[in-house]
Amino acid sequence: MAVRISAGKLKGRKICLTPGAPSKHGALRPTSSKVRESLFNILAPRIKGSVFVDLYAGTGAIGMEAMSREAGTVYYVEADRKRAAAIEDTLKDCGCRPKAIIFNSKAEDFIKRAAVDGKVFDIVFLDPPYASGEAGPVLELLGSGKVLSPDALVVAEHASRETLPDEVGVLRKRKSYRYGDTTLTVMERTS
Repeated sequence: MAVRISAGKLKGRKICLTPGAPSKHGALRPTSSKVRESLFNILAPRIKGSVFVDLYAGTGAIGMEAMSREAGTVYYVEADRKRAAAIEDTLKDCGCRPKAIIFNSKAEDFIKRAAVDGKVFDIVFLDPPYASGEAGPVLELLGSGKVLSPDALVVAEHASRETLPDEVGVLRKRKSYRYGDTTLTVMERTS
């Protein structure tokens, strides 16, 4: 199985996926090409030069798509050690490693550490395992505003049957886009 980068400098490049052993961090569920393309159509005006975070990076495809479309720096956050190592190998193979920062960490721990270190991000994408209950706590941490630039966007991919709050701290829902069983909820920093 492979995921293909849809646009930008790496357009057409395949990321090979190996299911591997079951992980305590949930099943690997890559974002579909239709949803990935829609996500980057939404983000297009803000990608170039941005500091982009791919929480729950999984295959690394979302972060690689951001790199392909000229994000300045991409943080890959993946709790599963083997998946983080596979992202590292893929980035080396395509020559993208210099623009990438990989964290083998849980999303919440990464955000807390980033706040302590004074890191600030322009775009944060999160796609926790469906029905894990992780989106709420992660949005709460992001909603504190400590790691978000003044005009930051946060995009959550989640099951369509799950509803995310309209407001979380400094974040306000701008719009939700439904694609069958998957929804992208776009939130923007308002203060």
